[in-house]
Amino acid sequence: MFRIKKLDIFIVKQFALLFIGTFFICQFVLMMQFLWRYVDDLIGKGLTIDVMAQFFWYMGLMLMPQAFPLAILLSSLIAFGNLGESSELTAIKAAGISLMQTFRSLIVISVLMTGVSFYFQDVVGPKANQSFYQLLLSMKQKSPELEIPEGRFYDGIPGSNIYVQKKDLNTGMLYGIMIYRMTGSYEDAAIILADSGMMQSTAEKKHLLLTLYSGEWFENMRSQDLANSASVPYRRETFSSKKIVLDFDGEFNLADVNDIAGDARAKSLDKLLHDLDSIKEFNDSVGHAFYNEALRYTYRRPHLEKKDSLKVLKEAASAKMNYDTLYSHLNKSEKQAAVRNALNAMQMAATDMEFKADYAKALHRNYRNHRTEAIKKFTLSLTCIIFFFIGAPLGAIIRKGGLGVPVIISVLVFIVYYIFDNTGYRMAREDEWTVWFGMCISTVVLTPVAAFFTYKANNDSTVFNIDLYKNFMMKVFGIRPKRNIYRKEVIIEDPKYPEDAKALETINSEIYQYSKSHKLLHWPNPIKVFFRAGDDQRIEEINDKLEAVIDDLSYSTDKIILAELNNYPVISPDAHTRPFRRKWLNIITGLLLPVGIIMYIRMIRFRLRLYHDLRTVRHTSDRIIAHIYNNKV
Repeated sequence: MFRIKKLDIFIVKQFALLFIGTFFICQFVLMMQFLWRYVDDLIGKGLTIDVMAQFFWYMGLMLMPQAFPLAILLSSLIAFGNLGESSELTAIKAAGISLMQTFRSLIVISVLMTGVSFYFQDVVGPKANQSFYQLLLSMKQKSPELEIPEGRFYDGIPGSNIYVQKKDLNTGMLYGIMIYRMTGSYEDAAIILADSGMMQSTAEKKHLLLTLYSGEWFENMRSQDLANSASVPYRRETFSSKKIVLDFDGEFNLADVNDIAGDARAKSLDKLLHDLDSIKEFNDSVGHAFYNEALRYTYRRPHLEKKDSLKVLKEAASAKMNYDTLYSHLNKSEKQAAVRNALNAMQMAATDMEFKADYAKALHRNYRNHRTEAIKKFTLSLTCIIFFFIGAPLGAIIRKGGLGVPVIISVLVFIVYYIFDNTGYRMAREDEWTVWFGMCISTVVLTPVAAFFTYKANNDSTVFNIDLYKNFMMKVFGIRPKRNIYRKEVIIEDPKYPEDAKALETINSEIYQYSKSHKLLHWPNPIKVFFRAGDDQRIEEINDKLEAVIDDLSYSTDKIILAELNNYPVISPDAHTRPFRRKWLNIITGLLLPVGIIMYIRMIRFRLRLYHDLRTVRHTSDRIIAHIYNNKV
């Protein structure tokens, strides 16, 4: 039975205060990052404070489910980092309380936050999302003279489509203007070209005044009952300056909610699941219609004269129709007409297929969007639990509180999560990956990471021991530490200089015999390297004797001897014999041809290094021996 203990209350208090603070920090960072996407829609629009307040309120409600897991990650990491840094976590473990028992109160809170996150995504989020984009659409339509982009058409003004090649933000001038105006249909379109111009709202905010310079006006006159007039079918006007008044309500009005009601982000889970069946059924019906139409087009026969129809039908029924024979019976003009008709038919068919493909792609994209949003409600909620089991164990392992190391680690974890989550979402949306795989990839990647850190923290394992990783990498790349022998402050017994000198002479003699017999400059036998176990015991004995002499002479007060001792290299007695200590690893490496070749070349490098090390040892020993005998230390 779960009972609330004083330790649970203590842990919750430590976590709760940090969670509140980190939540507002994460919420602020996410809102600022999200705001930069729409800052151009807010600046210079003359929006009132209440509209801006609604904008930020809806934005905050939308981003709260994303802020929950980040706040849990950072607050749990700081909380257990503080406990570890102040040795309170050590005291808890010394009392016989395991780490998982310490986590249990926060596990309950994380599960509750998972439910809160799901509630916000399922109930609060869709309404906030719909209200936010309705407000954003209304903001875009408030001041179109500021919204018109460069290099693409803008259709925010009813009845007009405006293209601007370049605009000057300081003066408000527009350059390279092209305007399409539709009064009733495409047959009544007017095309206006101008070198430059300026657009301003009228005082009553009900119209737009467009002043154009150096341009032309092309207009179809059919709408003015001149369709039967052969002399004036079109009107063309050249002007140096012209003012056009466009109907537009510049006051702030909320856009129609029906324009964004079909967005998957504005639907709850029940609505998404309900609409998925309808969308799938509609997409299937469209696909069957396209397929049946393609079949009818495939089996469509060319138009023939009445006298040849019975013969052609008979040949078609017997599958013996030869179109080359029919084409050869045509004269030159008929052949050209047949080729043109066939070409036009194929172009129309290709255009029709491209249109249908784009339409089918849009339908399928809408279906995937609904599926991704439905799955996202679960994966984003589960992230709260996953981030807790990453943050809390890391805090217990690192034992660093405050906003220094925890913030750095939280940012790194979030970057990894964001890369996988955003990549999976985009791949699922573009139909590059399946929806389930794309939306669950971040959860699948981070869950083993959370389990690993929890296991390591619960068993007091060292995960972030920098020296351990440093030594491993140095061993992999064959990098050795350098000697750092310095004069000791307290010397109990002086070195035995004569005995050390004789020992160095013996070592030099053994090194000479070893180099002569082992031939380190020759290529090693691959069979011995990979398939025969055994250490080089001779070099190990020499190295042990050398280290004993170095240890004894390190108590010397002679600066020359201490300096010479630092010249001795750190010898690896087994690096030149085989790649690994375990025999089965060496056998596998030797059988894998590419890896075996690389390791064999590595062995040659270590043999050359040992050869130079032994030469350095002999020369250094000669200098020390000479110094001992000459100075009689």
